[in-house]
This record gives sequence, structure tokens and C-alpha cells, in this order.
Amino acid sequence: MNAKTPFTTPEDVGLSSTRLARLPAHFGEYVKRGKLAGVSTLVSRAGKIAHFETVGERDRENGLAMEKDTIFRIYSMSKPITSVALMMLYEEGRFQLSHEVARYIPSFANLKVWDGGTSDEYKTKPCERPMTIRDLLTHTSGLTYGFMHAHPVDKIYRKRGIDGAATANGMNLEVFCDALSEIPLLFSPGTQWSYSVATDVCGRLVEILSGQSLDVFFQSRIFDPLGMVDTGFVVPKDKLTRFAANYEKDPRTREVRLFDTSDETSTYASAKPFLSGGGGLVSTMVDYWRFCQMFLNGGELEGVRLLSRKTVDYMTLNHLPGGKTMPEMDQSAFSETGSEGTGFGLGFSVIIDEADAQAVTSAGNHSWGGAASTYFWIDPEEDLIGILMTQLMPSRAYPLRPQMQQLVYGAIED
Repeated sequence: MNAKTPFTTPEDVGLSSTRLARLPAHFGEYVKRGKLAGVSTLVSRAGKIAHFETVGERDRENGLAMEKDTIFRIYSMSKPITSVALMMLYEEGRFQLSHEVARYIPSFANLKVWDGGTSDEYKTKPCERPMTIRDLLTHTSGLTYGFMHAHPVDKIYRKRGIDGAATANGMNLEVFCDALSEIPLLFSPGTQWSYSVATDVCGRLVEILSGQSLDVFFQSRIFDPLGMVDTGFVVPKDKLTRFAANYEKDPRTREVRLFDTSDETSTYASAKPFLSGGGGLVSTMVDYWRFCQMFLNGGELEGVRLLSRKTVDYMTLNHLPGGKTMPEMDQSAFSETGSEGTGFGLGFSVIIDEADAQAVTSAGNHSWGGAASTYFWIDPEEDLIGILMTQLMPSRAYPLRPQMQQLVYGAIED
């Protein structure tokens, strides 16, 4: 844990100790019933951590307790980090959000849109307009994920080995993007919203614009400056003793079973050629809190500035056309967080209508989650950050995320 991490009592920042104690009690019931192996929760306000508790085990098979320095697969919580990396390069004048992606990845000049058929035999039509970098950051690019199983194009992704963080076939980001350019888009860029591998393409743009591999850029420009000492694409051998096992809930039997180990046989124990900015990182509670606090501070933490306040403000606007919400534009009917009353910024979902969200929250609250049920949110109005980490797939097996928000907002006293 980083030595600089500031802790305080809940009452010092307008929160109730008694009410925050509901968090481990509530999620402890999931552990007792065998629904989760273990859970870690963190709440900070006014720049100080007021609640940080763990319950259960990080590795059920080996009887290893969940600890405060446990390392988790954060999957799609990698996306905000990649988005910040790209916007750091934007601040350096390296590109415009309106620039066509093909300007930097030439194979994207040949993109076509699905126009009917099957995954084996299909028709295409021209895009109404070229794909832009903002389309990638807002998931309005027309790209998709193979795991959706909702459209023939998803099946084409699976056939080609394009599988987000699990992409195989020895692909690196350059090969991945060129392979992706040969597959039809679901829709013309900018016309709909669909959760997708777009952030992996953003990762490739970071490489092209910076002249560094994505892992090197992350380490030198984000992780080292912010003191994120346990975040990366690989769990080093000397840290595997802190790594959590990952579990999955069988949709038919409802049994929770081991999905990926916490030892040297894990897919995260060795380096891979594919550096997934969309879902490939591991991290800890405190590391990810440091990233969130930097963002809540307007791009700065402990004298280290990654972004300007104006850029952070711009990233957390709703960038969907016409001020629409995600459900109004949703092609995939899938996202890692709830979508009612929610728009999308440059790498984050953003609450734009608190009543429609059907949850106690704040306008401007921005958040995202990961496939193994991890979640964070940043609430500028309340100067508050919440983070939940566990390792259970799929991410909507249980309503952990809204329940945590209920418990946290119910603990505000001032």
C-alpha cells in the first residue's frame, strides 16, 4: 500500500461509521451464502479514505483471506485509464477528437457497415461518415464485442479470434486493429451506442501517437507518477501471493466455480503480446483509488498533474448526440453499469438525470465497472469516491453495484 495514502474517520468527512458498517455486513452475507468468495469496499470523501474493509477470501480453494493489498483483475475498469492516456496526448496537441481514425490507422479507411446476411455470407454498405476518435471514446464507433452473442458480426469476431482482453492468436494491437478493419461495423459511426473493443483501438492510438508500447506509456506516464505500485498487465511472480482467484456463476446451475487461478497457471501470470487497454489490467483498491482521486481533483494528485481541470470537465460531459441517454442509442443492450438516466463521456458513463437513474446519486456522477463485478464511481458534487472489488463473472450475477451505492449514500450525514 502506498505510504502516502490518507485515512480518516467517517465522521471527519460527514459520514456515519455506524451506517458504513452496513457495507461489510451486507456483502458478508453474499460470502456466507457462497455467492462470492470475498469482497473489498472503499469509500473516500474530501480526499481521504473513510472506509476500507474486506470480507471473505481472495482464493476460496486455498483458504486465503481477502486482504487490503489483494490484486484484482479489473477488466473494463482499464478503459478509463486508457481514455485518460489518450487525452493526455490530446493535451499535447497530438490529435483532434474529430480526426478520422484512418488518419492514424490506415486500414480503417476501408471500413464498411453490415447490411444483412449471416456470419458466413453477408452484405455491406458504405459508412455514412468516417469513424472519428471521439466515436471510439464514446462507444459510438460501430464496433462490438464477440461475447455479446447478439448479432452475426459478434460471431465473426469470435471466428477471427477477436475477443477483447482474451484476444489470442499472438495478436498485438497493430495486428488486432488491422484484423478488426476487415469486419463490418454494426452501424455507421455516431448513429448508435454499442459497448465494444473501441477502447482497445484507443490503446493502439496511444502507441502510435506516443511512440511507446501501451504498457510502457502506462507505467512511465500514469502508474509511476501516481504511485500505482501494483497496477499493470501482468502479476509479477513475487506478487502472485496477493493475487485473487476469479470465479464464475453458472447460469443454469447457479453454482459459483473457479474460472481462473491465482497462481502461476493464471493467464495474468505471464506477459502476452496483446495489451488490452479495454480490459487487460490488474490493480488494487488503493492503486485504483489514487487514479480516481487524481480525476476527482481535476487531473492532479499530490503535485503530479496528468490532465487539466478543463479536460477532466470535458471528459465527463455527455457526448452522446443530441444529449441522448445510453438506452436511447443502445444497439447492444449491454453495458458494465446501469444505463437509465445515463449518458456517456470520454471513457466514463455519466449521470444526467438522477430521477431516471432510479437511484440516489448526483448529476455528473461518472463511473464504470469490470466483467468480474468490480466497480467504481466518482461523485464531484459530494466529493466522494466509491470502489468495490470482487472476482465474479458475469458482472450482473448480483446487484452489487447499486446496493453499494445505496449503502454509501445512506451514510452521508452532513
